[in-house]
Amino acid sequence: MSKNNRVLIVDQMHESIVPMLEEIGYNVEYKPSISRSEILRLAENYSGLIVRSKTTIDKELIDAARQLKFVARAGAGIDKLDAECLESRNIQILNAPEGNRDAVGEHTLALLLNLLHRLTISNEEVKKGIWQREENRGIELKGKVVGIYGFGNTGSSFGKKLSGLECEILAYDKYKAGFGSTLIRETTEEEFRQNVEILSLHIPLTDETKALFSKGELDRYPKLKIILNTSRGGILVLKDVIELLEGDKLMGLGLDVLENEKLDQLNYAERTIFEKLSTDERVILTPHIAGWTHESYKRINQVLVEKIRTL
Repeated sequence: MSKNNRVLIVDQMHESIVPMLEEIGYNVEYKPSISRSEILRLAENYSGLIVRSKTTIDKELIDAARQLKFVARAGAGIDKLDAECLESRNIQILNAPEGNRDAVGEHTLALLLNLLHRLTISNEEVKKGIWQREENRGIELKGKVVGIYGFGNTGSSFGKKLSGLECEILAYDKYKAGFGSTLIRETTEEEFRQNVEILSLHIPLTDETKALFSKGELDRYPKLKIILNTSRGGILVLKDVIELLEGDKLMGLGLDVLENEKLDQLNYAERTIFEKLSTDERVILTPHIAGWTHESYKRINQVLVEKIRTL
């Protein structure tokens, strides 16, 4: 271990993180309310930095952290980390997609079943004294074609959750091969597009994937009826999705993430999009909580600490 074994934690974490890091020999400073200016001032003192999502790890901060050996992201996505700059300085990037993959898999399935069986809609109606059976007739998942785009930690978890529900599961991953099974069929991208009825997105936000699912791409899915996004909002262009909803091509949309999740800072165009989504009964919105369960909150720590231990 480096002589400098000080770690700074700049976001709210499960309370288990400090004793776990101390057990493997680190001196930990837990400052979840620290400001960016304070991080910049103190960064040079630490060999490790643990973050969630409030702090962007850019060149400015990396330059300030002259002794930094690793940045650990308590979650899956590393889109707020300047990976190129970190790698050029030989600073390790650690994340914990294994910690919340089951939570995301379950949440994605919950969104899908809710959309098919109109659970939110009928619940709200009954609580208002409205008893409508025919209008809330559901659609069974059995026999439908579900496509998992991206078969990493969360995509494979969702596939596992789906596998007992008698639907046809297709999976496509540009960077993986040989992951298919008797229950999950690995396909080419074109076969995937031509057959998928329910599209579930499980890819990170990168320069390559930003706005990947825009009108041009979505139009290549002739059978598409439902879209689920529990990965990153920036990969799905919502104005184009709204066009599909307004044209009745889509029957359902489940979003745990948005292009801009700071609802109090939306510009006019973003506000217009959000209002259309929030008033459409075919849309279910959740506040980026797919991977945010009581269990994953602690499990992420366990995954991170084990990775830090092996440095």
